[in-house]
Amino acid sequence: MNKVPKAILSVILTLVLLLAGCFAGPEPLDGESPTAPVEGTQVGNLAPDFQLQSLDGQTVSLGNLRGKPVLINFWATRCPSCVSEMPYIQEVFEDKEWLDKGLVILAVDIGESPSTVENFMQNHNLSFTVLLDIKQDVARRYNITGTPTTFFIDKDGIIQDKVIDAFQNKTQIENRVSKIIP
Repeated sequence: MNKVPKAILSVILTLVLLLAGCFAGPEPLDGESPTAPVEGTQVGNLAPDFQLQSLDGQTVSLGNLRGKPVLINFWATRCPSCVSEMPYIQEVFEDKEWLDKGLVILAVDIGESPSTVENFMQNHNLSFTVLLDIKQDVARRYNITGTPTTFFIDKDGIIQDKVIDAFQNKTQIENRVSKIIP
């Protein structure tokens, strides 16, 4: 007789758990996330907004680039690995396929003077947008512990990939860019 109440109790417990799952709350509409992404510097986070001056004196805000895929590369002219990957970033920048898909490339120089960066860009025939993080505030906000560090941010401002190392060719960059461009 003891077996029958245990079986009934087991069935009742299972039903209660199933019904609790049914009443957990409404599903989000249109595939929307029930909560907004958390701001941070890890994959899946909303990339922290910032404003920096470009070499040509323009103020660039990451928030104003919503709707476009963005590659942000933190670097310095004094970093040999950074210098070695710059031609590959330039190749991606010049590639009409990525340009037509709206890719924005921002190279954030950490802690160097505008004249140092300007001379470097001219001497290496580089023409993508360089932002100056002279006080290193943005680098700290992005928890940059080594250079180069590159973030791949989708049109919604979500970090889809992060690489702490130099790229060895254009294809390595393009493989990552394809994660942020539909």
